[in-house]
Amino acid sequence: MELQLENVTLTASLGTETLLEDISFEVDRGDRVALVGPSGAGKSLLLRLLNRLSDPSRGTVRFRDRDIREIPVLELRRQIILVLQESKLLEMTVAEAIAYPLQLRGTSKPQIQQRVDTWCQRLHIPSDWMGKTELQLSVGQRQLVAIARALVTEPAVLLLDEPTSALDVGRTHTLLQVLADMASQLEIAIIMANHQLDTAKSFANRLLYLERGKLSQDLDAATADWDEIHRRLLEAERQVAKEWDDETMG
Repeated sequence: MELQLENVTLTASLGTETLLEDISFEVDRGDRVALVGPSGAGKSLLLRLLNRLSDPSRGTVRFRDRDIREIPVLELRRQIILVLQESKLLEMTVAEAIAYPLQLRGTSKPQIQQRVDTWCQRLHIPSDWMGKTELQLSVGQRQLVAIARALVTEPAVLLLDEPTSALDVGRTHTLLQVLADMASQLEIAIIMANHQLDTAKSFANRLLYLERGKLSQDLDAATADWDEIHRRLLEAERQVAKEWDDETMG
């Protein structure tokens, strides 16, 4: 087992609002988990907890049977990598950014080049991107480069926050195929927050549905009623919009 969450709760810094409540689930090696739910459900917050960008107020997160709070942060983040929706390349070129995490690990230059070449080829990142900086890339191109930067390290767990939000259909298909191959061949566990249900359905073998900070469903993706999930998601989004309008008008 790679990850185990037991009764995880997260409250706001002032303790006045519960952001995530009593969440429990397990993730095995090679799992492809789609994390779905309406805006504001807590999907990004949950991913950040797993990477220790924040810590739970109550409950426990374990990585390979160790409480992640007992694992040095840098060691943990080498095993559990989070790719944010708006990742930065830290003013590096594409080539430098993808190689950077391997350099930090002391990987030899020939091995770095081999890894960079391999993953750029798999993700169809063209050679003419390599000398560009993030200012010269589109949002979707930056997303793909940030994902490549994570994949070169071949982590135990990969956390992706809306990784296809700015990708076209062709690049989305390529990325999902690469991720599926990684999960199968390298037994990397992948948790992907994604509001695009068609993408989530084609990618996942597990479905986690989060709403108002609570995990309401943990399903086998192959047998889940995706039409019902879609209807539920639309209704939740309408309710969120109505509450927002009421607060604004009030």
